[in-house]
Amino acid sequence: MTPLDYEFLRKVLKERSGLDLSADKQYLVESRLVPLARKAGLAGITELVQKIVKAGSADALTTEVVEAMTTNETFFFRDKIPFDHLKDTMLPALLQARAARRSLRIWCAASSTGQEPYSIAMCLKGLGAAIAGWKIDIVATDLSQGVLEKSKAGIFSQFEVQRGLPIQMLVKHFAQVGDMWQLNADIRSMVQHRQLNLLQDFGYLGTFDVIFCRNVLIYFDQDTKAGIFERLARVVEADGFMVLGAAESVVGISDAFKPLPDRRGLYRPNTIRTVKPGMAGGMPQKAAAVAAR
Repeated sequence: MTPLDYEFLRKVLKERSGLDLSADKQYLVESRLVPLARKAGLAGITELVQKIVKAGSADALTTEVVEAMTTNETFFFRDKIPFDHLKDTMLPALLQARAARRSLRIWCAASSTGQEPYSIAMCLKGLGAAIAGWKIDIVATDLSQGVLEKSKAGIFSQFEVQRGLPIQMLVKHFAQVGDMWQLNADIRSMVQHRQLNLLQDFGYLGTFDVIFCRNVLIYFDQDTKAGIFERLARVVEADGFMVLGAAESVVGISDAFKPLPDRRGLYRPNTIRTVKPGMAGGMPQKAAAVAAR
């Protein structure tokens, strides 16, 4: 891979997915894209770049490149703390606040192969009679159609179910299919799947009581993060919650959300704030231009 090849791929990935690769990530690009190039019958990354240039950025091969670079690791009840917050802080507050309407909407952005939304579904299922008669919507979105299809099927390997999933939940919510495990239909039916790019408008999804947006914004630059936070604030209820990954924060990036004391990674909308200079409709001008592409 030549330096020009790498710069071209960095530009395509930034524009299509928001992924902001630093100058020292050539090894990552090579490890993920050389197998893709060979699968496409190409000699290497240089030929891959040439084919993308010739076909245009809307070509299916470009989509495969973006998906190969943005598919990230996930597992059931990853990091545990966000799910403790869900059970101990978010759900008690929301079940009381939504008692009249008896409905909850939860969005998992960058849901990957489904372990996160299904972990949430199992938490809610565990509430039993407390949510009987409630309308529960869990919306799982991801840039990659491939991982969404895997998530919809709800079929996981022995290795995948051993990572973070308590044995009691495996026995209760899964059925063994050969050497794989499939989630029961009642859990699968709690999750809706939609393909979505966080750089694009997502207001059509409606509003949510909880947004899980974990371990994805860490790959974006500051302006792109700020723009996404502004738009997330528009689709979360005023008394709702946002959950970020352990290495992510709004501090120094946006005042659209405020952290909850002693609740790492948990945020609420900041309803008293001043729009800063240089904002275009609540979004930094540079990020607005990216999102509009």
